[in-house]
Amino acid sequence: MVELAVSNNTSLSRVDHLVYACANLDAGIREVRGLLGVQPAIGGRHALYGTHNALLSLGPATYLEIVARDPDLPSPQRGPWIDVVEGESSRLQTWVLRAEEIEAATAGAAGIGLGPIGEGSRETPDGTTLSWRLTDPYAMPLGGTIPFVISWGATPHPAASAPRAGELRRLVLKHPEARRVETALEKLGIVLEVVEAQSAALIAAIETPDGIVELR
Repeated sequence: MVELAVSNNTSLSRVDHLVYACANLDAGIREVRGLLGVQPAIGGRHALYGTHNALLSLGPATYLEIVARDPDLPSPQRGPWIDVVEGESSRLQTWVLRAEEIEAATAGAAGIGLGPIGEGSRETPDGTTLSWRLTDPYAMPLGGTIPFVISWGATPHPAASAPRAGELRRLVLKHPEARRVETALEKLGIVLEVVEAQSAALIAAIETPDGIVELR
């Protein structure tokens, strides 16, 4: 078990969001509310990915995205981006790196499997359309320990309007090939704690008014 404490790693400031994947969005919202003590806000639907989400802020420019397959959306050609099935446990699936100059940020990352840069969007409950540019979210290199990269451009950052649950204080990445993960992160200019383990996993330490909560 990895015991997490507060870290002052400056790479955390570049973590755009954490992706918490679940089989059912309502159930995922209840789980996270039970852990962090704050009701997540409904985000919207991703028609391109076949999913929907809810959000909590973890800092001025960092948030937690709770995401599940949307049963009311047709399955995209590539299948739903997140497809946790009933009976599987919810989990931190991957994470996202913020880089407004996305081409420059990924220029040195050839060979780690980020995929091409594309575009995404979703409509919020109030009818506002949010749009962004990103590397391929389906790629999830090295079991999701390597982030996809996002640029919000002129779109307001979702953390600004999501309910505040706390602040991300540490992110630990676990993988059987820890050195490969570290090398890939170095190409993105990121230094995070990487632990050798039997399988890929993420563990986040979130500082809440009631203390540090681990999300994994």
